[in-house]
Amino acid sequence: MKIRIGFGLGTRSFTNDHKTFDPFVDALENLGFDSLWLSERLGGESPDPIVGLSYAAGRTKRIKFGFSVMVLPGRNLAVLAKELASLDRLSNGRLLPAFGLGVADTHEQNAFGVQRKERAKIFNEALPLLKQFWGDEPVTHKGDYYDYENIQLLPKPAQKPMDIWLGGAADVELRRVGRFADGWLPSFCTPQTAAQGWKVVTQAADENDREIDPEHFGVLVPYTHGGLTESYKAILKKRAPDTDPTEIIPIGYEGLRVQLEKFIEVGASKFVPVLVGEPDDWFAELEGVADSVLKLHN
Repeated sequence: MKIRIGFGLGTRSFTNDHKTFDPFVDALENLGFDSLWLSERLGGESPDPIVGLSYAAGRTKRIKFGFSVMVLPGRNLAVLAKELASLDRLSNGRLLPAFGLGVADTHEQNAFGVQRKERAKIFNEALPLLKQFWGDEPVTHKGDYYDYENIQLLPKPAQKPMDIWLGGAADVELRRVGRFADGWLPSFCTPQTAAQGWKVVTQAADENDREIDPEHFGVLVPYTHGGLTESYKAILKKRAPDTDPTEIIPIGYEGLRVQLEKFIEVGASKFVPVLVGEPDDWFAELEGVADSVLKLHN
């Protein structure tokens, strides 16, 4: 099993200009992290994922890039397919696309131009179409939300195929991963709940005559050096009200290492730590993470 450890910025990050984003990206490349992951929130301080990852790709040669996660409903699907294929080619095959429905927030959904009750239906129609756009044949499709006639998009991605990852933890979301995705990247979960979720994912894949690579079981793991912000407390109260917060958000570098080891024991092998808060020095912060957890990276 190949252990790979990247690093991500949450939706509440203020690392969004040259003086913060540049040293953050450079440190990831220089310290040996596997990948950079950017979240999406229109009303958040974090950089737009496509713009941010394109910028980071131009500064680096080695690290891969992923979304944690990109909102799919509400986008022009053909334009998005073209953008991501172009980014994958220009970065020499380093893109790790991951998608979701978007946060359940009225303002965010209004900005994307979708109704909350339609998000899942749009997503289920859109995801297979993305893969078709990246394939060799022209796309003809007439559905409830998308209508294409003999559309051929170029260039194609450098990766053949380009795997798609999904997040989510509810049963319907897990079964969607099994039906459509090539990998699973949940967040705010314990090793036990992640292991249970992976069973549902693989069962759903089997029911749909699909197989997901066992190496494509990943986890986004927030960690902290102290207390939690009110926004993180609200997330934990909603997702795991009866669970000790430290079982989901470990404290310090040592706590992060122990948590990743627990996830490895249940079969996960791809990890995206995310710091709760903003450090004064990104290189020092990432150096601390690297010294503690990159030893797990093989």
